[in-house]
Amino acid sequence: MTDQQTYNYKVVRQFSIMTIVWGIVGMLVGVLIAAQLAWPVLNFDIPWLTFGRLRPLHTNAVIFAFGGSALFATSYYVVQRTCHARLFSDGLAAFTFWGWQVIIVAAAITLPLGITTSKEYAELEWPIDILIALVWVAYAVVFFGTIIKRKIPHIYVANWFFGAFIITVAILHIFNSAAVPISLFKSYSAYAGVQDAMVQWWYGHNAVGFFLTAGFLGMMYYFVPKQAGRPVYSYRLSVVHFWALIFTYIWAGPHHLHYTALPDWAQSLGMIMSLILLAPSWGGMINGIMTLSGAWEKLRTDPVLRLLIVSISFYGMSTFEGPMMSIKTVNALSHYTDWTIGHVHSGALGWVALISMGSLYYLIPRLFDRELYSLKLVEVHFWTAAIGIVLYIASMWVAGIMQGLMWRATNADGTLTYSFVESVQAMHPYYIVRFLGGAFFLFGALVMAWNIWKTIAGAKPAVGSIPAPAAAH
Repeated sequence: MTDQQTYNYKVVRQFSIMTIVWGIVGMLVGVLIAAQLAWPVLNFDIPWLTFGRLRPLHTNAVIFAFGGSALFATSYYVVQRTCHARLFSDGLAAFTFWGWQVIIVAAAITLPLGITTSKEYAELEWPIDILIALVWVAYAVVFFGTIIKRKIPHIYVANWFFGAFIITVAILHIFNSAAVPISLFKSYSAYAGVQDAMVQWWYGHNAVGFFLTAGFLGMMYYFVPKQAGRPVYSYRLSVVHFWALIFTYIWAGPHHLHYTALPDWAQSLGMIMSLILLAPSWGGMINGIMTLSGAWEKLRTDPVLRLLIVSISFYGMSTFEGPMMSIKTVNALSHYTDWTIGHVHSGALGWVALISMGSLYYLIPRLFDRELYSLKLVEVHFWTAAIGIVLYIASMWVAGIMQGLMWRATNADGTLTYSFVESVQAMHPYYIVRFLGGAFFLFGALVMAWNIWKTIAGAKPAVGSIPAPAAAH
């Protein structure tokens, strides 16, 4: 029996293709709203094309549509390969695919119409939230059911990260989305005031910590060793990395609420836990990059491996910058500025997007039994993405620090040196550079889509079959 018959690759193929489709949609909306900040006339005075409506559409599309589809695709593939077992239920797996697409389309309709809870990364109204919970429970049943029926006793570490991400995101979503519906399209949060803010950022930061970090670390621990042809640098370090990250990340949320009505002790706890997070994060980064020990020369010739390794470098950079920005004295300068936007996108573009794209370059030729159409196009993708990321985050770092300094500048008599409008005016050239950076990154994604399309449509069968599962060392 072939691998294609042994394992359920249909749902993996579906999620892989939609990862690319939703990635382009989400990034296109991002480039449009970046352009609107530089040239406000581009909202055309149409309410559902304004920044306030499109920004949550952008974040939901890139995090949950693009990132979520990538996580479904890779976790379903990895859990089957490393457990030597078919997915627990083909029917439930199909439900997770179609259910997730319905959720994404519902978000794409309701958010531009202004139907929103206004909670960061949790803007969707209660009927959609219920569907998310149902799909997520089905996802957990499929994933953990597959682990239970595994043919080998060992659970490979990538599955630990995928499993922790699935469990934690379910808890975060259900508790933060607790609400009292007053109509089909409107509800009010079950929490009020500072409690609502605390629950929101417990959710919001751990959406970053578990959805955008733990899940993608699962990708790192499978696809980097596979593409490099090397075992994980240190299996023991990967286990330490897992437990240290899981126990620490969940406490970091209050650093979003420095200098607010949240009690000082809670703010300080969030800061301290954020600083502690530096150790497991960098342990994981070192483990990923050092997997190349003895195979460094492959970086010159393999652009897919380069995408993966550069993504880990951005993971290391983002997880240094985040704890630094959580320090109260630094936060006093950085908070509410575009420095935060630069930080978020060094993680989102540099880490999440690149690790997803590198994983898909490995995955799709094997799923469709084809050779990758063009490695040269992967080179083009890599360099346009790299240039785009640098333009984006460098402009936002400089602009954010400038904003913070302008806002706190005072004259000798204690009055503010600059008006808010003057700080906005000073931002204009940096907004243009950010738009260009986003356009470069979007162009790279379009090159990838073309390369993948030609790969799937191509007549060149792959050399050899899908390789054996990643060995646990």
